[in-house]
Amino acid sequence: MNFISDIFKKKTTSALGIDIGSSSIKVVQLQKKGNKAVLETYGELSLGPYGGVSVGQSTNLTTDKIAQAVNDLLNEKEVAITTKVCGLAIPFKASLLLTMEMPDIGQKELASMVPIEARKYIPVPISDVTIDWSIIPKSKVEESVSQEENKGKIKTLDILLVAIHNNIINQYKEIVSKTQLDAKFFEIEIFSSMRAILEGVQWPVMIFDMGASTTKLYTVDRGVIEHSHTINKGSQDITLNIARILNIPVEEAEVLKRSVGMGKTADGVDLSETVSVVADSIFTEANRFLFDFQKKKNQNMKSIFLTGGGSALRGFRDLAAKNFKVEVISGNPFEKVETPAFLENILKVTGPEFTVAVGVALRCLQEI
Repeated sequence: MNFISDIFKKKTTSALGIDIGSSSIKVVQLQKKGNKAVLETYGELSLGPYGGVSVGQSTNLTTDKIAQAVNDLLNEKEVAITTKVCGLAIPFKASLLLTMEMPDIGQKELASMVPIEARKYIPVPISDVTIDWSIIPKSKVEESVSQEENKGKIKTLDILLVAIHNNIINQYKEIVSKTQLDAKFFEIEIFSSMRAILEGVQWPVMIFDMGASTTKLYTVDRGVIEHSHTINKGSQDITLNIARILNIPVEEAEVLKRSVGMGKTADGVDLSETVSVVADSIFTEANRFLFDFQKKKNQNMKSIFLTGGGSALRGFRDLAAKNFKVEVISGNPFEKVETPAFLENILKVTGPEFTVAVGVALRCLQEI
């Protein structure tokens, strides 16, 4: 009887991407129609109230509180989620991502040698983490320089090593269990972002991901992430600066930031300088990271892609372009998705916030 019911059971064509950040949870539900991914619904829930802080502020919630928030968002009538089939993004801060040099000894030998070599870089017992790795391909210029410098020496490879603590994976499994989600996979958020906004991009780019408490930087060349850096400042620092300068509550400052950005308030107060004070310090550190990449690779960065809720601030892209002197693009993951025409302008503005959730949903759609 069960076998017969399974045959006639309707195949799932919808998938959910879930991004649990420090200040909010974002979800995107896509449906597969032929070769297209169609947007069915999307939504966001602030985590501040669950942690006793203001909307837009970062939190450090217990697993139970996170599960409660996820359930609340899944059951929100206005969002109208209709599937439990999903993938979840793991925050970059919960992982270790680094590059190591290894002798070119063949794939089979590397598989046994990488975990041994990884022990030198991972500050906890290797049994406490789950690791993955891939070979970073060299460009033609790097290959040529390497051959010249290493004549007579053992040929080497650059390996991208990713490690996630098993405690984090277990926490996410617990969230899935308490929310009765049908999770197909977990993946680190940077890989979700790359899928959403960089597919097909082969030149050197930097992803500038501005969240509430941190700004993450990633250099990507020919579709492979090479280096990363975290700046301990984000969009909540802009909110706090607005609150301090205008002497208003943090909640009110958050509303102003989202509605006005770098423009003028109804009272004629120009927020551009208030925002720039925080943003400029982030750009200064990001430029150092950018310069180090260009010096090491001996090539210029072609583009910078902005993602994360902080980068969706009105006027932020122009400020970034002025600071970086490089082409700056606001990431729009919804470009890969068929969306209703009436949402086009809204999604262009909010796109950077939902980059990770869209990237997860796209992968989940491929796997169902």
